[in-house]
Order: sequence, then structure tokens, then C-alpha cells
Amino acid sequence: MSTADNPVSANAGIIIRRVLFFILLIGISLLYLLVTFRGLDSAKGMDQAQIAREIARNEGFTTKVLRPVSIWQNGEVRSGQPIIKDANRDTYHAPLHPILLSWALKFVGGDDADKWRMTENDTVYKLDRVVAATSVICFLIAIGVNYLLISRIFDGRIGGVTALLMLLCDLNWKFSQTGLPQMFMLLLFSCACFFAYRAVETTEEGRIAIGPALIAAAFLGLLALTHWLAIWIVLGFAVYAGFFLRPRGAAGLAALGFVLLVSLLPLIKNKQFSGSMGGTSILAVFNGLGTSEDSVMRTYNLQDAHLPLQNLPFKIVRTTILQAGDLYTNLGSLLTAPLFFLSLLHPFKRKSIANFRWCLLLMWLFGAIGMAIFGLKAGTATDPNQLHVLFAPLFAAYGLAFVAILWSRLKVHTEIPPLRNAHFVVAILISAGPMVLDLPRQIREVGKAGTVPPHWPPYYPAALNTGLAAQVRENEIVVTDQPWAVAWYADRTALWLPNRVDDFKELENLAGSQDTPFAGLMISPYSHSNKPLPGVYNEYEEWSPLILDGWASVSTRSAPGTLANRDPELKALLSRYPNPVRFVDSLLIFWSVAPSTDTP
Repeated sequence: MSTADNPVSANAGIIIRRVLFFILLIGISLLYLLVTFRGLDSAKGMDQAQIAREIARNEGFTTKVLRPVSIWQNGEVRSGQPIIKDANRDTYHAPLHPILLSWALKFVGGDDADKWRMTENDTVYKLDRVVAATSVICFLIAIGVNYLLISRIFDGRIGGVTALLMLLCDLNWKFSQTGLPQMFMLLLFSCACFFAYRAVETTEEGRIAIGPALIAAAFLGLLALTHWLAIWIVLGFAVYAGFFLRPRGAAGLAALGFVLLVSLLPLIKNKQFSGSMGGTSILAVFNGLGTSEDSVMRTYNLQDAHLPLQNLPFKIVRTTILQAGDLYTNLGSLLTAPLFFLSLLHPFKRKSIANFRWCLLLMWLFGAIGMAIFGLKAGTATDPNQLHVLFAPLFAAYGLAFVAILWSRLKVHTEIPPLRNAHFVVAILISAGPMVLDLPRQIREVGKAGTVPPHWPPYYPAALNTGLAAQVRENEIVVTDQPWAVAWYADRTALWLPNRVDDFKELENLAGSQDTPFAGLMISPYSHSNKPLPGVYNEYEEWSPLILDGWASVSTRSAPGTLANRDPELKALLSRYPNPVRFVDSLLIFWSVAPSTDTP
């Protein structure tokens, strides 16, 4: 007797599968949050977290990360000498994710950093877990939304398998631990696609689809407020809506109008504080078309930055195509996700299914162009500009449907009934491979060490949260190559190390005259351990003797200053910060203006 003839057995089977799914969901969530979690590992994730803490303190969209270019923009807006305190208005990040994190931090009392100081036994900052837990919650809700959407597009089987693929996708869990907004974006994008598909269905039924199209546009507007690069996805939806949703043109214009409306306030804020509606975020274009986004953020005069625009269309096409090399990884290594492009060749019987894939394709294509322009680092699946992961569930669902159709035509399942769902099993096992292979290793490492190691190098939260914070007063500024980590863990204002030594001196005098003096310089492995030696020199040039001084001191077993003191200009500068404090050997060192008992 088949299960179709036995509804009681079928219902029991569904309940058992769902219970097992939720047990797996809870178990994996607890493993990643409580056992293997090593803290945030993304610079922009930490940056957004410290902005969220300022919002939770009712300080508005202020930041403790000072970019030299932001201080320069402040002087241009004022048409005079910049005021360092006024340069703490954030004009880089989209506002929605910091707002979400601020609610989470406020809920647990994270606005009071002193209550969350680390102890000698802590290796993970507890507020890092709060940030990660917020991402995990968004991710789990997104799984539910995608299950409902994909079950509506295809059927419950494909919806359930896709939900399982999402849960077992290692990339999703990695993003949830970075502090980046991708999992929140996944939730918003999934909601937008749910209503976009409703609009496609409504159009196929011959009715006006303005209602669901506007709701989809509303979620896409929120998506753009979470990451400015998502505006490119909105453009793709607007093009599709303008040509294929009824009333033709109106839905697309309405989508763009809504996004413009919700973006108006932060754009005006950016104009007020930076002189440009794009704020400092527009300078991220140097990441894709220039030499280095870090370099332009560290410049004290934007006129010194050069953006090469020769052969611009060719560059954009080339970098867009190059994304194909990492596409499988960027789609979460889900086996069936790349098969979405093959499914474009299949004539699905239901027009809504066939037409919605063109909506997805247009949004993805526009997003890929945006990523090409603003930069997507090759080989880094958790890059802050990585938007491919948003499309992974729906791409995987279309790929599963395509494989299911081909599998049914082979007639294997009729001859060997146990192989009826073999294609689903294979897709799940291969897609879960990265997690299945890596998670046990992480658990073994934690068990062997007895504690969770931090992301060292380059980040050592305990040294900043307890050591650095105790040596720097709240009105003082730390100049460093990792200002986001100082701002988040030490809760102190941090200036990104300027490109030039002369710029440092000018900012030093400016800060001293405004009662916000420099407390010292902190050099970390962020600048000297993540790049080859020529890359370190090209990035830091005048500062390279100081940047490489830690390795020179470790190699020669000598006191800090072994290499830096050989440069006359740096030697004179360090004479004003004569107290080097070693937090981790000489690889994380703070050149302090004030004496310390920890000074070697």
C-alpha cells in the first residue's frame, strides 16, 4: 500500500521529517554559536557593530572609526579647518543593519561596554555572540520564507530539500559569524522575491499586479538600505517589472520611486556631513576600478586619489565575467545552484515559473555588474560585497526542479523504487560536503585546546578590550591600521593610519588643538601579515619600516624600534610616543605617549 493510500502514515512521515529538521536546525545553531564561534572576523562587520552600539547609546549614526578622508571632507563642507569630532558622522555604511544590531545590543544592555569587559579566561567577546546570534535568527527565518516561496513555485518536496540545502550550507554559517549584513539581506531579498512571484502570478492571470509589485519593491528598498550595492538588484527588478508586470512600466517606475523615497533621508545626511550624497561609501568604487579602497580611505586629500577610467566598459565586462570562476563557491557550493542557468533552456509548463526565472536572472545580472564595479575579491566567499549568496536558494531550487525533470525521464525510479529520490540525496550530500568536512575539525580543535582561539592574526579581542582600553582615555585617539577592532573591542576612538607621515603630523596637531589628542600608534598583523612583502610596501610606503618593525624585532629578538628607528623621520615621530607596549609579542604593539607598567 502506498503512502498516498494511507494519509495517516503520510502525515506521520511529514511530522517526523519536520521534527528531525528542527532538531538539526537547533543543534547546528548551538554548535556554531556556542562551540566553534571564534568571534567576528570582518572589518566591516566590526565597524557596523560599533556604529550599532553608538545608536543604542542614543548617539545617532556616529562612529568611533575616523577615516582621514572623512576628516578632509568635513573641512571641505565647512570651507575651513576640519573639526575631528564632527567627522564622526558615519557616511559609509547603509543604515538598516546597524539599526537592527542596535536593537539587539540595547536588548542585552550592550550599550554599556564596561559591563561586557572580557576576563582573563575569555577568548571570545560576548557581544560578538549577540551580533552573530542576530544574523543566525535572520538566517533561520529566511529558511522558512524560502520554504514557503519555493513550495509555492514548485512543490513541498523541492521546498523542503532547498530548506535543508540552506541549513547545511557552510557559507551561510560563515556569513552569520562575520558581523556582515548578508543574512539579514537574505531575509529581505527572500521576502521581496515572495511578493515578486505573487506579482508574476497575478500578471499571468491577467490582473493588475501593482499591489504585490509595490510590496516587493518595499522589501527591495529595505535591502538597499542594508547594503548600498543592492541598488543594482533593484534596478534589475525595475527593468523586469517595467516590461513584464501589469501595468507595463508603472510597476518598474513605482519600484524605483519607492527605493528613492526610502533612501532620501540617508542621502541627504551624507550630503550634509560629507558634501556628497554618496558620502564616503561612493569611494568604495576604488575597490573595483582603482588600486585600493583602503588607500583612498586613508588619504587626507581626496584630490591625491586617482581613479583610472580608461577602457571602463571593457573593465566592467571583464570583471563581471571573471566572477564566473568563483560562482560555485559564491553560491554556497550548492550543487544545483549553477544549474539554474541550464534551467533557462527548459520550457516550464507553468508560465509563472518560466517568467519568474527571468526576473531572477535580471536581478542577478545587474547585481553582478555592481559587484564588478565596486569590487569583489577573488577567492574570498565572505567578501562584504558578495551578493551572489542571496540568489543561492532560488537558483538551487530551479536547479533541483531541472534535475528532477531529467531524473523522471530516465524511468529509473519506476524500475528501482528506492532510487526515487536519489537525485535529492546526492544533491544534499555533495552540497553539505564543506560543512560535514570542516565542522568536525573545528570541534576537535576546540576540544584539543580546551578553548576557542580568536582570529589571530590579525585580531586579539582580549588585548584591546582590557589592555588597550585601560591605557587610553575616552577623549584620546588611537592611530592604528585596524581602527574597527579598536572601536568595537576597546570602545575607543580610532583613526585609520594616514597614507603619509606628513598627514599624520598635520592631524596630530589638529587633534591636539581640539582637546582630542593622539594617545599613540597601534600596529597589528592586519597590515603586515595578510599581504606579501611587496604588497605591504606598496600599501604603506613611508610607514613600512614601522609596519615591519614587529617582525624585525621578533626575528632579531630585540626591543621594538629595531627597524623603525633606522628611518630618521619615523624615529623623530616615535620620540613623541616613546613607550611601546607589547600586547602579543611585538606583532601587536602600541606605541604610547604615556608610560605604562607593561612597557618593556
